[in-house]
Amino acid sequence: METKGAGRSLAWLLATWVVTRAVLLLFVFGVYAFSDLDVTSDVSVIYRGWYEVLRQGTFPLDDVTWQYPPAAALAILSPAALPFLSYAHAFFLLAFLADVAVMALLVYPGRRPDRSLRGAWVWVAGVPLLGPTVYARYDVMVTAVAVAALVAGVRHPRVMGALTALGALLKVWPALLLVGCFRRRAWVSAAVTASGIAALFAVSMPGAFAFLTFQRDRGTEVESLGALVFHVARHFGWQGQVLLNYGSVEFLGPHVNLVSTAALALTGAAFGWLLLWRLRAARRAPHTLAEAAFTAVLMFTVTSRVISPQYLVWLVGLAAVCVSYRASRMGAPALMVVAAAFATVLEFPFGFAHVVTSDRYGVLLLAVRNGLLVAASLTAARRLWRSTVPPAPAAPLPQPSRRRKAPVSP
Repeated sequence: METKGAGRSLAWLLATWVVTRAVLLLFVFGVYAFSDLDVTSDVSVIYRGWYEVLRQGTFPLDDVTWQYPPAAALAILSPAALPFLSYAHAFFLLAFLADVAVMALLVYPGRRPDRSLRGAWVWVAGVPLLGPTVYARYDVMVTAVAVAALVAGVRHPRVMGALTALGALLKVWPALLLVGCFRRRAWVSAAVTASGIAALFAVSMPGAFAFLTFQRDRGTEVESLGALVFHVARHFGWQGQVLLNYGSVEFLGPHVNLVSTAALALTGAAFGWLLLWRLRAARRAPHTLAEAAFTAVLMFTVTSRVISPQYLVWLVGLAAVCVSYRASRMGAPALMVVAAAFATVLEFPFGFAHVVTSDRYGVLLLAVRNGLLVAASLTAARRLWRSTVPPAPAAPLPQPSRRRKAPVSP
């Protein structure tokens, strides 16, 4: 009976995945319009433009919107593997295949006694809530690499290290997967792989690390946590602007640098907390690796100067890996991330005009989405600490002194 129930659950899971992904493909291929705002233009315009430059053997040195590590060129050039399709259609199909890979990585181990299909359900439900944006950005490809690294990490640390290095050179954030890894082989493998790939790009293509300068000069993006300060301030006479800057819609004006600096300070504080946790963590389980990665990426996403909609793809993927372990305590933060994904699609693309104008509806959407991410971060950090850091031993109670009685004289 248990086998029959498990088989029925898997059938429902796969059926739901097929239906939701078919709908996403219909949207990105233009059969149906998802919203008035075309979320696929990044692929057909920006990515295609980078593709033409990268084919010449150089990075887009004169384009400040190129803010990615060198291996991102592999994702942008990947549609060349399907020359019989247009660039955009080939990219959408490859993004779909990355989704397939994540699903397989979650379903296969999910049938072990200590694992569960809950992680696969989080992925199946969370991805379509973000809408076709998932297939119109290369973040789903990076997420597939990160999920593969975490799945391999428990038994194959060298493989995890190599995949983590590749992911970090695709989009930086997968480097955080190593936060909860205490095996030296994974770190050595990551260092060797990253050095090799970086050196290869540095020698073969000019401008491999120009993205570092472009990232440094970014401001406060309108969807970030710090942006809520200016969304509210605009209702009280703040004299600033909302402009397209460095490839995203950002606030420019008085005190923006102060808020951006505060965001960097919060990121530093998050790094300090993670370092303290790593020094204090003494109880480790197989799921600790995934839970630490999920917590770290949550904290750095929330404190970032930019929270783009596609960032939620990372969080949904890492949350799915966490809850695929039956012993994981990340169920509540995972649900918060899924809810934040739904709030994100309401904010972008449907409510983006309200966000840009900072009207009450736009501010409410951002407050809900970012509030869910903050709550998920704090909850995940608290649960990670409690499950891995032993409580400090209680101080011994003072013993009552026993006064010796003086001898009684006869």
